[in-house]
Amino acid sequence: MNTPNKLTLLRVVLIPVYMVLYLCCGTAGLYGALIVFLLATLTDNLDGYLARKNGQITTFGKLMDPLADKMLNMAALISFVERDVPYVTAGVVMVILARELIVTGVRLIAMGENKVIAASMWGKAKTVSQFALVVAVMLFEIVTAHFPQMEIYGRMVILVLVILAVILTVYSGVDYIVKNRKLINFK
Repeated sequence: MNTPNKLTLLRVVLIPVYMVLYLCCGTAGLYGALIVFLLATLTDNLDGYLARKNGQITTFGKLMDPLADKMLNMAALISFVERDVPYVTAGVVMVILARELIVTGVRLIAMGENKVIAASMWGKAKTVSQFALVVAVMLFEIVTAHFPQMEIYGRMVILVLVILAVILTVYSGVDYIVKNRKLINFK
């Protein structure tokens, strides 16, 4: 197994570590969860870079890399619902999950036809908005644990980021389907 694929698997292994730290370990766990999430995100950037640089792009990597990304992001969002983070509701998570499942399905269809679907600008914007939301939520919880008076400001930031993430998630999903509609045979 090559290094990029090992990094992808490491990202998957870090998901339960993140969940335990975030959900079970109090304020100290929040710091650990943030570090683990950032480390896992770093492996995402690094595995793709190494695969392209060293000519180590594999079918496994093409499939597992985006799935590992989605698993990490969904684990974070689901953990926020579990802890009743303001504005990160089950409905918000379902919208994001539905988009990810639909897009993954279209990608699998494309792979079956030996076609590659490049990431769009909107998909990248969606990814950045979701990353910003996850990091902001963890920072919000860390800051308000020490400075409860800051909660109102953190709530406003989270609300704006949730709205932005949902809008970009839906728009990028629709854009993705429209651009790749020829791959989807509805007959």
